Amino acid sequence: MQIFGVDIGGSGIKGAPVDLDRGDLAQERCKVLTPHPATPDGVADGVKQVVEHFGWTGPVGLTFPGVVTDGATVRTAANVDKSWVDTDARALFGERLGGLDVTVVNDADAAGVAEMHFGAGRGRKGTVILLTFGTGIGSAVFSDGVLVPNSELGHLELDGHDAEKRASSKAKDDHDLSWEHWAHRVQKYLAHVEMLFSPQLFIIGGGVSRKSHKFLHHIEGIKAEIVPAQLQNNAGIVGAAMRAAEGAGGPASG
Repeated sequence: MQIFGVDIGGSGIKGAPVDLDRGDLAQERCKVLTPHPATPDGVADGVKQVVEHFGWTGPVGLTFPGVVTDGATVRTAANVDKSWVDTDARALFGERLGGLDVTVVNDADAAGVAEMHFGAGRGRKGTVILLTFGTGIGSAVFSDGVLVPNSELGHLELDGHDAEKRASSKAKDDHDLSWEHWAHRVQKYLAHVEMLFSPQLFIIGGGVSRKSHKFLHHIEGIKAEIVPAQLQNNAGIVGAAMRAAEGAGGPASG
């Protein structure tokens, strides 16, 4: 079964048809830059460009970098334009995509669902936390495989700031940090999250997951196991498609 997934990020909008039997992209993904400012209309145009690139006419799952309630309404917009707040994203994308069946989910929650079903969290019980390091820090919290949605742990306070302002991959680039220096910031953040939630496993996702060999060995003193996301930066696309498949009567994601 194939369903289309789109992952909307602070820097890029990427999507592709997803093979839900394998938990992998069925075709090479298409990516466009997220417009700045990232207004609802501008982002919707980018999504339309990605979907039309494949001539897709079936259900579409989309991630959004913020809290999404009832599968439709945006409640926070830390890394996109503030005009997103209270927008009915499902209605907006559905209209822009010509009436296609649309599902919208928090971006890190989508990535987490994919990793728990197909990737590094498969079969893991207890508390598992996926953290995506990109323009911000997204989080997905699972208890015995069940998602606690919209956790937004990237906004925990760290050194008097939102954690994502200190430890996201964007912060690494903005401050020209070495991998080791940045890893120490990530370590401090993980220690704070671990103190609050006592997880058995941290899964590190986002674009940096494919470069885990450059920084994970610098992180020390964390009791939980720390592993890179197996689906790497495609996890959001896969998870979005999984959620859309549920809405279309497809297999549940667990």
